[in-house]
Amino acid sequence: MTSLTKYLTIDCLEATQATESTVWSCSVLFLICPLGLSAAKLLTESGLSVVVLEARDRVGGRTFTARNKQVQYVDLGGAYVGPTQNRILRLSKELGIETYKVNEVEHLIHHVKGKSYPFKGAFPTMWNPFVILDFNNLWRTMDEMGKEIPNEAPWKAPHAEEWDKMSMQDFIDKVCWTNASKRFATLFVNVDVTSEPHEVSALWFLWYVKQCGGTGRIFSTTNGGQERKFVGGSGQISEKLMERLGGRVKLEKPVVRIDQSGENVIVETLDHESYEAKYVVSAIPPVLNLKIHFNPPLPPMRNQLISRVPMGSVIKCMVYYKEPFWRKKDYCGTMLIEDEEAVIGMTLDDTKPNCSRCIVFFLVFKSLHFSHRKKRICELYAKVLGSEEALHPVHYEEKNWCEEQYSGGCYTAYFPPGIMTQFGRIIRQPVGRIYFAGTETATEWSGYMEGAVQAGERAAREILCSMGKISEGEIWKSEPESVDVPARPITTTFWERNLPSVPGLLRLVGFSTFFTSVAAVGLFAYKKGLLVRN
Repeated sequence: MTSLTKYLTIDCLEATQATESTVWSCSVLFLICPLGLSAAKLLTESGLSVVVLEARDRVGGRTFTARNKQVQYVDLGGAYVGPTQNRILRLSKELGIETYKVNEVEHLIHHVKGKSYPFKGAFPTMWNPFVILDFNNLWRTMDEMGKEIPNEAPWKAPHAEEWDKMSMQDFIDKVCWTNASKRFATLFVNVDVTSEPHEVSALWFLWYVKQCGGTGRIFSTTNGGQERKFVGGSGQISEKLMERLGGRVKLEKPVVRIDQSGENVIVETLDHESYEAKYVVSAIPPVLNLKIHFNPPLPPMRNQLISRVPMGSVIKCMVYYKEPFWRKKDYCGTMLIEDEEAVIGMTLDDTKPNCSRCIVFFLVFKSLHFSHRKKRICELYAKVLGSEEALHPVHYEEKNWCEEQYSGGCYTAYFPPGIMTQFGRIIRQPVGRIYFAGTETATEWSGYMEGAVQAGERAAREILCSMGKISEGEIWKSEPESVDVPARPITTTFWERNLPSVPGLLRLVGFSTFFTSVAAVGLFAYKKGLLVRN
């Protein structure tokens, strides 16, 4: 999950405040996400002075670590990190923040049609041979199509226009033949991008999965995107970066106007403070640019882009129990729930190291009144886990990201059908002296904290290049693999690569041959007396 906020980071060479008019003279101006603070850090290390304007009364944005006596600490926003997310791992290590593994020792649960089935691995075990073929073909098709999509320019894919016209619902209906795979594919979209399949472009979603390492990497806990969390909470990253930047971070400073009609860029905050700079970097979610007045107005293509990419919808809820009773039943706490009446789709064990209190976290996609959520959730846990203990939590926490005006939702902005090929190429294009970052502009792990760091550092290097401090070839910089969290390859078996799809099997056998064979077998059995009449 990404960790964006409505920051204005002002990247300054000389920051001096006028006593009467409250004007700051600056060199570079950033509207950035909390992990865009990594951009401010990079520029500070390059000899520039930085000021950060934060709209909220805290740093962190879509990462938010709450602290109280009941929970010690809990991540109510972006929390997870895993192999191949090397930039956020490098940054957190530099800041002295350790990680711990999310528990997945015991069995996971797949709950479908009122029954719970334990399994191991990233995806549930299926027993119906047609469902097995259908599931395998779904993941294989998504990964194979993803290979055709360039990370840095999905609109350049050979079939970009065709796939962009499709919604993921269209894709699911076209690729999946069984109801079981259709249901799980819907859950896969819900969990990954907090949106419904009919809302998102197939091109965008296939790109999103591909740039996170494919279906196996994005959906897995072990060796995947949800493998680890930060000891003490992910919010520490922004907090520690703020400490390093000292008084340069200003809270409760929403930006309302950006004027680049003169020699310098003028930025005004809601409390009428003004900042003057040579450059601006915006790394807020695209839709939040609608809250800012631009002079001159944004170009038509960017104006269209920011009004057409909404945010996902999610409420993150945490239920605390006296002990992790699910482990006594050989369950690790991960539940994949397919139920029309269920308010959640996925849970994870969030028991912390050396902590007696235990919680399970999950995502709510359907609207429920606050007073009903806790009760419905616990009842669902009791049903899925087969345990009365689930009805008796000791504490409950939640965060409704849909009501956050400086986030607009979570985890990330999504592209509806037809938008990526029309406006996607605008996502990173500067407008005059305004540059754009934010996790939505990343080319690896977009939507995650990793993507926010990549985008922030890339934007900072664009500024350094524009100032003549580095070459253009140094803007995009690869990241060495983390020594502490190495990635194992995502492998497939011979059968996963070569099993036919359901329609492929039917074509292989042939409908006529198939029914002729069934009839012949039936006639033979009847003549031999193997079939008994009533």
